[in-house]
Amino acid sequence: MLSSVEAQGVSVFSKVEFCLTETRKRLYLVITVSLAITTIMFFCHKKIHLSITPAVKKNLCRGIPARNTITPLKDKRTFIIAPYFDNRQNNMTRVIAIVHHKEVKELYCWFCHPSSGEIYISKAEINVHSDRFDFPYGATDLRCLEPGAWEPHYVSIHWSLSGDPDQLPLFEIRNRDREGPLVNFTVCISTMFGGYNNVLQFVQSMEMYKILGVDRVMIYKNSCSPLMEKVLDFYIAEGIVEIIPWPIDSYLSVASRWHHSVDPKDIGYYGQITALNDCIYRNMYRSRYLLMNDIDEIILPVKYRDWNTMMQNLQMQHPKAAAFSFENHIFPKNVFSLNDPFNISSWRTVPGVNILQHILREPDRKNIINPFKMIVDPRKVVQTSVHSVLQTFGDSVHVSMDVALVYHCRIPLQPQLPRKSLINDTTLWSYNVTLVRNVSKVLRQIGL
Repeated sequence: MLSSVEAQGVSVFSKVEFCLTETRKRLYLVITVSLAITTIMFFCHKKIHLSITPAVKKNLCRGIPARNTITPLKDKRTFIIAPYFDNRQNNMTRVIAIVHHKEVKELYCWFCHPSSGEIYISKAEINVHSDRFDFPYGATDLRCLEPGAWEPHYVSIHWSLSGDPDQLPLFEIRNRDREGPLVNFTVCISTMFGGYNNVLQFVQSMEMYKILGVDRVMIYKNSCSPLMEKVLDFYIAEGIVEIIPWPIDSYLSVASRWHHSVDPKDIGYYGQITALNDCIYRNMYRSRYLLMNDIDEIILPVKYRDWNTMMQNLQMQHPKAAAFSFENHIFPKNVFSLNDPFNISSWRTVPGVNILQHILREPDRKNIINPFKMIVDPRKVVQTSVHSVLQTFGDSVHVSMDVALVYHCRIPLQPQLPRKSLINDTTLWSYNVTLVRNVSKVLRQIGL
């Protein structure tokens, strides 16, 4: 039996224990409720966050999306290449096209707002380039002012103010968003045609471009041989070549001569001028400089070792220049160097010209100015022809041949000249060690 003091102690202990138990229960309840509230708030927050995530906006622009490089309109007199955003003077869409200079009098740009589907129509200013050489079709700019209230990303071209947008070709406007870093040098080659099979000279030119500093080679390709396709695939995989399909002869008759009077077709040289202008706008914000030369030509520095050093110096001397012109000089492919050190046995089975065997060039012709090929700043060029720029935001500079020349290995222009009248020019041979090694390596890798 407990004493009164002991009983009192037990009673106090029991009360204390009871209080502690109640406190634990309340603490547990508080913790449990807090965790529950936190969990609920977390999931509510997640739910609210997910609910306000913007959905991908559906493009409401209707029409037939253009998939090809050349898109004919239903009038069969207008061929659209691509539209480009151009804000160098005012906000406009400049559409590179080919049109019949007499029969196409009126065209309209139908701009589409991708979110609302709203259509804004403006009349196109049709500007056929001056260097058409009397062919009925020519390179053309369609200049369309854009809506002031919004930035269009899509446009259709139509010959009327009325029509069904669902039935019109729909083009995405390029250069609206400028993405990616600038490369330094891009070569624009227009155009590869006639089942092109000059494999050896092509590989040699490509490897020379790489030695001189090329980053990208854009080829507007109409046709080539199966072997040449294999070579192109190699350079595409290497990341240096970009092919632009150019099936112009599916739509127009093409001339192989420079003037309509000597070859009366629809358009000259497989639409070469149009391709060059497209190359300018396509690379306007992708490349610092464009080299506008043919597939059998190399802009070859004489005073400098590579294009980068040459252009740094030329640009420093001529800061307002938009285009630098280089004289074209012919190295006849039927005249070989004596005591030829570059008749390389492993190259003999490869079809094409070995440019290292041709270091004799034709002298200047009396009273005839040599044609030019160019290196241009695409952001300063509005229109170009083959041998000169037509409209620019800068100067055009003639570069003397002691700085650089265009090495052009082809059939002679002066076949009557005796060998002793030709000029020995071994500029190309200064690259021979690297060039021979690189060409041989590529031919082995391709399996040639």
